[in-house]
Amino acid sequence: MSAETHSSVREPLHRPAGLAGFAADWASDQRTFKNVSWGKAMMWIFLLSDTFVFGCFLIAYMSARMSTAVPWPNPSEVFALHIGGTDMPLILIAIMTFVLITSSGTMAMAVNYGYRHDRKKTALLMIITALFGATFVGMQAFEWTKLITEGVRPWGNPWGAPQFGSTFFMITGFHGTHVTIGVIFLVIIARKVWRGDFETGKRGFFTSRKGQYEIVEITGLYWHFVDLVWVFIFAFFYLW
Repeated sequence: MSAETHSSVREPLHRPAGLAGFAADWASDQRTFKNVSWGKAMMWIFLLSDTFVFGCFLIAYMSARMSTAVPWPNPSEVFALHIGGTDMPLILIAIMTFVLITSSGTMAMAVNYGYRHDRKKTALLMIITALFGATFVGMQAFEWTKLITEGVRPWGNPWGAPQFGSTFFMITGFHGTHVTIGVIFLVIIARKVWRGDFETGKRGFFTSRKGQYEIVEITGLYWHFVDLVWVFIFAFFYLW
């Protein structure tokens, strides 16, 4: 082989090793999100950014709790309910957790029936999920009312470290806002599913493409994320 021929042959491109190779896979071409719709990809990106926000909140909570010189309130005492003459620790929180985790199951079933184009079961399951979410928000409002009545404020509380009130209202309030937005979104999408907007391709928000139930799955991604975040809040705030 002549020098000219040899020089014209391209050397094969090799994938970089380690972290550089991982970055190259995600940045060099469109393979990563090639088979993912724009809406689903944007939801994943939003959830990733929200993960950082919740992570910062929980890290701030852990830092405040471990650095304070004043004793931290005992969650079993603070979140106890007086029922039948007995203090029952964390009973309300346990019910709230059960309700929210159960809603993940109904949401998963709604996505399943959505891809089967069974609009009535999909809409019904989404409404049930929304009712579970609304129940959770209602119980959280009761919990806030109880603690405020007992003297908990963002700048102090009668049980110990003053940072308890600020971290509690910040973290649970931010999560409760997410749940409330999710409930509203579930009701809107369930109404569209029940009317058959996804079958007819009726023009409007999220319904311009006929036969596409993907928005149900996108809603499910958001809802499962909200449920997962609550598991971490439950573990760090109520059990620690």
